[in-house]
Amino acid sequence: MKAFLLAAGRGTRLRPLTDQTPKCLLPVRGKPMIQIWLEKCRLFGIDEVLVNVHTHADKVRDFLANNSNGLNVQVVEERELLGSAGTLLANREWVKGELFFWVFYADVLHQADLSAMLRIQESEEPAATLGVYRVPDPTRCGIVEVAEDGTIREFVEKPERPRSNLAFSGLMIATPALLDAIPRKLPADIGFDVLPQLAGRMMAYTISDYLIDIGTMENYYQAQRSWQDV
Repeated sequence: MKAFLLAAGRGTRLRPLTDQTPKCLLPVRGKPMIQIWLEKCRLFGIDEVLVNVHTHADKVRDFLANNSNGLNVQVVEERELLGSAGTLLANREWVKGELFFWVFYADVLHQADLSAMLRIQESEEPAATLGVYRVPDPTRCGIVEVAEDGTIREFVEKPERPRSNLAFSGLMIATPALLDAIPRKLPADIGFDVLPQLAGRMMAYTISDYLIDIGTMENYYQAQRSWQDV
C-alpha cells in the first residue's frame, strides 16, 4: 500500500522550535514525529511513502536517507507550497493504478486502528474514508455531519455555526475519485476545496483512541506528557 505523508507545513505556530528544525523532525519523547509515522506505516502494511517537504527540506531528506524504517520513501520538495490537495494532484502518477491510498498529516500523533478504517473502505468502496474524532472547539476544524450508516452527509471547514463536533483527524483513505475532485488551482486545500464536494460519497471512521494534532505549542507540550509509543 502507498501513503502520502504531508509534511511541508512551515510550523509557524511552533516557533522558535521550527526556526532551525522542520516540524516533522521535532521530537516527541525523544523520537522525531516523522520516525513515529514511518513506524506506524510499517505496522499497518504500508510499504511505500511519499513525503512532501518545503521548509528545511534538506534536513528532512538527510534524515530519511538514513531512517526509512525499511520502507520505500520518496521525498518531493515543493519550492512553492501547493497546498494539501495540490500535493496529491501534482503526484497523481505516483498512485496511478491504485484503487485507494492513504493520506496522512504528519503533525498528527495517534493510536488509531488503521486496519479497522481500511475495512470500511474495502467493504463500502466510498470516494474516501475519513478518520474523525470529537473536538472541544469545532469552529477551528473541518467538521463532518455523519448519518447513522456512517456516510458523511456534510463537510465544512472551520464552520461559524458547527452542526457537530466530529472533526477530520488528518487520517484519510483516498481514491482516484477524490483526485478528480481537486480543483486545478494552486494552492488547493483538502479541507476547503475538496472534501465539501464529496459529501454523500465519503464514510467516517470514528476514532476514540489517542489522537493529537501538534499544530500549537500547547499541544506539542501536551504530547510530551501524554504520548505512549506502543
